[in-house]
Amino acid sequence: MIREFGLIDVMYLIAAARWTIALTAVAFAGSAVLGLALAILRILPIAPLRWLSATYIQLVQGTPLLVWLFLIFFGLPLAGISVNPWIAAAVAFSVYGSAFLGEIWRGALVSIAKTQWEAGASLGLSLGEQLRYVIIPQSIRIAIPPTVGFLVQLIKNTSLAAVIGFVELTREGQLTAAGTYKPFAVYITVACIYFAMCFPLTQWSRSLERKLDVAR
Repeated sequence: MIREFGLIDVMYLIAAARWTIALTAVAFAGSAVLGLALAILRILPIAPLRWLSATYIQLVQGTPLLVWLFLIFFGLPLAGISVNPWIAAAVAFSVYGSAFLGEIWRGALVSIAKTQWEAGASLGLSLGEQLRYVIIPQSIRIAIPPTVGFLVQLIKNTSLAAVIGFVELTREGQLTAAGTYKPFAVYITVACIYFAMCFPLTQWSRSLERKLDVAR
């Protein structure tokens, strides 16, 4: 039975956006943990670790996100590991996001002047202490704007989770369009909700870039 697209459907879409936000939060947290580890491995004076992390980043960045979703959701059950769409999406986005955050944060770390590293070493600080007390605090101001920019991309990329049945905003839009036969109205509403989530972050990123004066 075809129904009219109305306020109730809009409320369903807004409710589904909460799952988009939840998936983004979990995926960003996972990406951050893995990405920080990758960034540090990339700058360690241990060649095998640098090569290993660089290979991981190149492999992940060179593979479409959709492939990672399929590999985890459809591939793991073949190995006897059953995963639901929520877990599969969270893991896939964490793996994919870690490669990009790892490169963003590596770039921020290596942008710090070599003299800062030398100053930390002259004080008798270990590599870990140099990172913690000298390098990372300075690199944060450089890393924040592109990190927020990546977060915006992550929000939009969560729409791909619809292909494995995870009911977030895009998937709910598909179901609503199928039930109302009003795809134009439905997807315009979906686009507006995505815009409402992403635009404030985009403006914040630009504001941070100007405020922190990263270019200087």
